[in-house]
Amino acid sequence: MTHPLSGQVVLLTGASEGIGRALALELAQQRLSLVLAARNGERLEEVRRECEARGSAALSVPTDLLDPQQRKSLIDETLARFDHLDVLINNAGATMWSRLDALADLAVLERLIDINYLSPAHLTALALPWLKRTRGRLVAIASLAGFTGVPERSGYAASKHAMVGFFESLRIELEGSGVTVTIVAPDFVRSEIHKRATGPDGQPLGTSPMQQERIMSAEQCARLIVPAIEQRRRLVIMSARGRLGRWLKLLAPDLVDRIAAAAIRDRH
Repeated sequence: MTHPLSGQVVLLTGASEGIGRALALELAQQRLSLVLAARNGERLEEVRRECEARGSAALSVPTDLLDPQQRKSLIDETLARFDHLDVLINNAGATMWSRLDALADLAVLERLIDINYLSPAHLTALALPWLKRTRGRLVAIASLAGFTGVPERSGYAASKHAMVGFFESLRIELEGSGVTVTIVAPDFVRSEIHKRATGPDGQPLGTSPMQQERIMSAEQCARLIVPAIEQRRRLVIMSARGRLGRWLKLLAPDLVDRIAAAAIRDRH
């Protein structure tokens, strides 16, 4: 069976674990060309081999997306290997788990803005001329926290709000260019990102604060994302709670606050 993305070149950030890894493996079944980026080169190479075993060409490019030169090199290596670019999936991200009044160092807020908003914005700017040539697809893996406040994740929610605002604005700018923008807003997903979340002392938590059995797996999440990319959908909200919350925020904002607070309590 021919898939809409077969033969296309897809650049995926944050590809070494979690949603990124699951998404790489799901996409690889479509016999396309994958460029995989993340900081951990060893894990990235494992994912590359798994993707090739599923029938797709794959290139692993260890990349620190906070480094401007490494961002440029990522695009350059993509073009050197595959000559063009059809899809950019901005998936790499970081989070926090702490009340603001418990944070020892507010620098974490700047770091989250850099990782979750500024880095994908810069990478998108570098990729955009090439995506315009192929009338390609831009994908932003955001979060429900990009649409509503979430206690203990204030810096994360702020950075995802910025990401959503950026890509919604860019969609309007790109009208008529053939380049489409898909924003994906997962609810809680089982991922290593929670173990690495910055705690009150500024250090990674080390263990997930989530009740893993009660939240969506990365594989389930990836299976929902791929059709949205294929169909060039505008927005994907992955839970009934998230879809309901979009309307309730207009009609009963205090109720949405209580739902968000309960969600964090229930998942601890």
